[in-house]
Amino acid sequence: MAPPFVFEPPSDEEYSEAEEEDYSDEEEEQQEEEASVKPSRSQSPWDFASYSETVAEEHARRSTTSVDDKISKARQQLSVPLPYPDDASSSGSESESDRQEDYKPEDEEDDDVGTNAAENKPFFASSDGTSFHANSFLELNLSRPLLRACEKLGYVKPTPIQAACIPLALSGRDICGSAITGSGKTAAFALPTLERLLFRPKRVPAIRVLVLTPARELAVQVHSMIEKLAQFTDIRCCLVVGGLSLKVQEAALRSMPDIVVATPGRIIDHLRNSMSVDLDDLAVLILDEADRLLEVGFSAEIRELLRVCPKRRQTMLFSATMTEEVDELVQLSLTKPLRLSADPSAKRPVTLTEEVVRIRRMRELNQEAVLLALCTKTFRERVIIFSGTKQAAHRLKILFGLAGLKAAELHGNLTQVQRLDALELFRREKVDFLIATDVAARGLDIIGVETVINYACPRDLTSYVHRVGRTARAGKEGCAVTFVTDTDRSLLKAIAKRAGSKLRSRIVAEQSITKWSQIIEQMEDQVATILREESEETALRRAEMEATKVENLIAHRDEIYSRPKRTWIVTEKEKKEVVKASKASGEREKHSGNEVISAEQAEELKMKEKRKREREKNLPRKKRRNLEAAREMLEEENQNRKSEGSGTTKDKTGVKLVDLGYRRAKAVKAANKAMDTGKIVKKDSKKSNRLPQRTQSRTDEMQDLFQSDMSQGKKDRKSGGMGKKKSKNSFKSKSRYKRR
Repeated sequence: MAPPFVFEPPSDEEYSEAEEEDYSDEEEEQQEEEASVKPSRSQSPWDFASYSETVAEEHARRSTTSVDDKISKARQQLSVPLPYPDDASSSGSESESDRQEDYKPEDEEDDDVGTNAAENKPFFASSDGTSFHANSFLELNLSRPLLRACEKLGYVKPTPIQAACIPLALSGRDICGSAITGSGKTAAFALPTLERLLFRPKRVPAIRVLVLTPARELAVQVHSMIEKLAQFTDIRCCLVVGGLSLKVQEAALRSMPDIVVATPGRIIDHLRNSMSVDLDDLAVLILDEADRLLEVGFSAEIRELLRVCPKRRQTMLFSATMTEEVDELVQLSLTKPLRLSADPSAKRPVTLTEEVVRIRRMRELNQEAVLLALCTKTFRERVIIFSGTKQAAHRLKILFGLAGLKAAELHGNLTQVQRLDALELFRREKVDFLIATDVAARGLDIIGVETVINYACPRDLTSYVHRVGRTARAGKEGCAVTFVTDTDRSLLKAIAKRAGSKLRSRIVAEQSITKWSQIIEQMEDQVATILREESEETALRRAEMEATKVENLIAHRDEIYSRPKRTWIVTEKEKKEVVKASKASGEREKHSGNEVISAEQAEELKMKEKRKREREKNLPRKKRRNLEAAREMLEEENQNRKSEGSGTTKDKTGVKLVDLGYRRAKAVKAANKAMDTGKIVKKDSKKSNRLPQRTQSRTDEMQDLFQSDMSQGKKDRKSGGMGKKKSKNSFKSKSRYKRR
């Protein structure tokens, strides 16, 4: 049995003399080539084109057409020609232009922001003496192959997070690192990991490093980055993400690569269902965008991976918005981790310009027109647009295409090939706009992004930080524009507090909004046609897939049923229970009194209650009484449950005074009738609160009640005119006893 793998301390003396001669020869050749290479651009750190087939091949295999073909066909059928971007910009220059002004917050309340909890927690080791400055990568004790790769990629001087992280990671310390977006966190954990892997025992192949990311595109980017940094070494890296071929990934994992870059779900799938794949020799675990991986959506998968990984390992966490919840970090089995926060005073890039476009309640229907007006006049290239849903992103893609704007879409309804192709088109500047959901919000390093537009306001400040972090990276200038409605005031307040005096308010020209609103109305028929064609293609493809599945099941029945069933960390029953529990918790939060809702939502709830009361008023009397009885039963059941849960007596504080008086009057009336019929003898002592026990049967009781009601009716008719009043005040009508 092979001894457990232990990293040896990095040192350039480990290389033999023959290797040094080879490196000297390579350096002489490199110096001769530098004269011709200098004018060219530095190598791109990532490339999405080499991971999958082209989109054209995929459409040909699936017998479908792309949305761009449908848009061009629909554009030819338009009765009124739509303006192209050049026409729109020329006409816009003559009309009223957009205005900018300083943002004036409506409320000047100061919310206390929590102090850095990491400083008060003894869980973190002291990072005193850590240097965040280095003049070159040569000072960080990196080997020559890595220095050569950095030079090839155009990296000259380490960023603060790289200068602080690389020496500590080389010593094997656990690290929780955070820095602003675009500060080079990927190279901060990739370089020390590659440096340590240069001195691994090469005779024992094993998976030694696992890098986890929350998104597929981010995993592809990290994998490409590591391969570019390791291009002058013999270190092998493998990509394991969803949407790509399982068989290819399984074969790559069986070859035991040194580094595996994966998403949590797919790597667990391989560990449970692929043969000869394990993490027994894992030495380094890296969580990129760790705060997202520690959230509810990934927590179960991360716990499963931690159970499989060895206890003795190095763990590194990186994110621009690192969590400071110690309970979450303890679950990762960190050993005296160091908290490295580069640029703690600069929570936002200095070169970032933040703007806000207020969308009033009357203008919410024209939000698409406002976006098109901005994209045709002000922000015309290298723009990422974040929408709230996949359907909204697809609709914007169709509208941009019909308006003559070059745009690509990126969301979960696309195949992995289409998603990577969209990023590659945007990277190569073949399209000017990338319309995406939050899939593209974290980690993607697309060079040259000038503007980020939040068409749908992000859920919280963390999402906002990651979205706007796609621009103004590595010291370059950028602009972030956020559409804010009346229901997003709390987030607007947080953005204003974060940006300070640099937050600007942009006012879009009314004439441009009106013009684009009319154009969008003309395009609605074409949009509906394109969506209908896509739904028909989807239905046809699903039918073909089902038919192919049945044919394969008939032809290869024995082979299919002989395979072991694929398993997962949770069963279908557990999945249903989790979904049910999440729905129940959502309902509790929805009905809780502490929930904060907007004025518009409160108005809608009020109108719903009003309509419900009006419908109940129009119901027959019998149905109304049945509804009231059902409600009383539900209230009593809820009160019984509460009393049983707390172990106390039944609490009547929740009963209305009207209902309580109604019940008491009903009890008093029943007692008086019983006394009149002689069933109860009036005692001289004080009246007891409890009613006496009835000794008669139910049949005798109803007969006596009937006789007393009839005799009372005769007396009323004799007295003259008093019968109506008595019948009105009685609890139940006597008409049901009369048979005529």
